[in-house]
Amino acid sequence: MAGHSKWANIQHRKKAQDAKRGKVFTRLIREITVASRMGGSDPNANPRLRLGMDKALAANMPKDTIERAIKKGAGEL
Repeated sequence: MAGHSKWANIQHRKKAQDAKRGKVFTRLIREITVASRMGGSDPNANPRLRLGMDKALAANMPKDTIERAIKKGAGEL
């Protein structure tokens, strides 16, 4: 039973949603990093990286996080 506290109800839903979102983000970051390592950090010349970036943007991943994953894969970070 969730009880009456509204925050308690929100807390349980948020915890589950954040875990699910984190799992998706981790998978997408790994995909972007590997693509950047294999084909370079330019998305125009690397279709695998472009696809990974499109998937990440569709999942509402922040652009800063995407850029950090690209730099990590390219060895700039």
